[in-house]
Amino acid sequence: MNPDLRRERAAASFNPELLTHILDHGPQNTRRRREIENLILNDPDFQHEDLNFLTRSQRYEVAVRKSATLVKKIREFGISDPDEIMWFKNLHRINFVDPVSLNFSMFIPTLLNQATRAQQEKWLHPAQELEIIGTYAQTELGHGTHLRGLETTATYDPETQEFVLNSPTVTSIKWWPGGLGKTSSHAIVLAQLYTKGKCYGLHAFIVPIRELGTHKPLPGITVGDIGPKFGYDEMDNGYLKMDHYRIPRENMLMKYAQVKPDGTYVKPVSNKLTYGTMVFVRSFLVGESARSLAKACTIAIRYSAVRRQSEIKPSEPEPQILDFQTQQYKLFPLLATAYAFHFVGKYMKETYHRINEGIGQGDLSELPELHALTAGLKAFTSWTTNSAIEACRMACGGHGYSHCSGLPNIYVTFTPTCTFEGENTVMMLQTARFLMKSYEQAQSGKLVCGMVSYLNDLPSQRIQPQQVAVWPASVDICSPDSLTEAYKLRAARLVEIAAKNLQTEVSHRKSKEVAWNLTSIDLVRASEAHCHYVVVKLFTEQLLKIQDKSIQTVLRNLCLLYSLYGISQKAGDFLQENILTGSQITQVHQRVKELLTVIRPDAVALVDAFDFQDVSLGSVLGRYDGNVYENLFEWAKSSPLNKSEVHESYYKYLKPLQSKL
Repeated sequence: MNPDLRRERAAASFNPELLTHILDHGPQNTRRRREIENLILNDPDFQHEDLNFLTRSQRYEVAVRKSATLVKKIREFGISDPDEIMWFKNLHRINFVDPVSLNFSMFIPTLLNQATRAQQEKWLHPAQELEIIGTYAQTELGHGTHLRGLETTATYDPETQEFVLNSPTVTSIKWWPGGLGKTSSHAIVLAQLYTKGKCYGLHAFIVPIRELGTHKPLPGITVGDIGPKFGYDEMDNGYLKMDHYRIPRENMLMKYAQVKPDGTYVKPVSNKLTYGTMVFVRSFLVGESARSLAKACTIAIRYSAVRRQSEIKPSEPEPQILDFQTQQYKLFPLLATAYAFHFVGKYMKETYHRINEGIGQGDLSELPELHALTAGLKAFTSWTTNSAIEACRMACGGHGYSHCSGLPNIYVTFTPTCTFEGENTVMMLQTARFLMKSYEQAQSGKLVCGMVSYLNDLPSQRIQPQQVAVWPASVDICSPDSLTEAYKLRAARLVEIAAKNLQTEVSHRKSKEVAWNLTSIDLVRASEAHCHYVVVKLFTEQLLKIQDKSIQTVLRNLCLLYSLYGISQKAGDFLQENILTGSQITQVHQRVKELLTVIRPDAVALVDAFDFQDVSLGSVLGRYDGNVYENLFEWAKSSPLNKSEVHESYYKYLKPLQSKL
């Protein structure tokens, strides 16, 4: 063990094991998760090659092999609980992408949410056993988040009782679905439904794309891999072109909307039910944001405790770079954010399942807010995490640039989250639509519920000029509850500003659509403020559930740091809306610096509590034992370029230039 890390752990004010139990929702879950992880770590079939030294084709092949092994082992070990399967997959995958992942994350959930019982009996078991492998084909070459613009058509033919699927233009070719290029045998395809000469909008269809047994594309299907990307080298993101391709009527997912044999269309109770899979994935991605950021923070903070450089006092030994205030300011707010997002992810998971159960019983009352909250929080957390991972990489200096740090892999694997399952700006605008509707309801005297209930108090929150000093004086910057109120007021004010600006644009005789575009910056700003408030609120509420005083203290410090750092970064909003005074903002900046000093002794223990195994981090810099430099050297020596003392290119190209030597 590196002596610096040993000292860091000995100096911690709390037992990280107890915090791990909280993150796992109980010691029994921690115990079971570690049992599953050890099954993998002790199994020779799960020994990992270093993917950094493989070609893309090799990485894809390794990933497919591991995916197949994963399914076999899950069966062999008798793992069936969804959370346990996720633990198994997370350690198994490390920092690479699973080519069959969409079968489990989108294809099967869509069957569960949108297929009839008869359709589930036909398709579900084969998909679960990988007898068929499914993906989810929504995005097209010319359209992504704007679903109404998708061009793929599914025209019902009552004579044969078939749907004819067609890609009528180049831009209608399905583009980007994971696992589509080479892996999947089936796809759930979203297409514009036509029956009896009328278009009824997007609906989902189960489409066989490859022949079972030979895996060759079926007649009428053109399918392949879209090529190298920024990352995701193991994933065969693909394209799909359909040429008047026929499927049976029964292949339309008909739990909600239906097409009768004669072509009669039966509409669903709510159009939003069609997007259930997207809502599920977005809620899941909030937790993935927390996990990816926690990994990046673990690597950067452990390395910062090991790395010694420069000097604070002349002639003294080089200090740990974690002792520099600037390094703490880079990393500790991100650590606090990782914890905040963890609790938000837990809330979103529980909320999704609770509301989904209600939907199954016909209660759609909370569906609009669920749709808005998953869209906004997916955008808010992924934007934040994306920039935070890069900040962690740069905080590791030059070594962070090397793949051995693990940070480049974490970044390129996570960054697509900002655009897939809905481009983030569009997601924020979807949340804004819900906020505007809620604002209008509140203004008309109707009580709104859920996370937007603060809009009910808007009339009483309006501060007259002579009252400006009343609200700021009541803000206690050392109280998480008081800071939550400040964030709530900021959200209410920015929602109201956006709503009034929108109304002004509409009153200028502009169409609602034009007015919406001309107000979109304000609308995104309001959505971000709403999401920020939700995160602060949920983190603060989590503190009340903690029994252990030492854990409650350290989490309270993180909660305060998260909240105060957010205010310091958005100080203009709090000043402009008279929520805080200039002197209070100065106090906020000072308190942030004080919290850095308070959190410093616990920083390593806080990342230890995430409980990532070394193999899961995939990082030389983030090793638990801190033995970085010797392992950096060993990693470099394993580069394929070092297999020979002199590379063949020397003899081919350089030596002829040196013929006189």
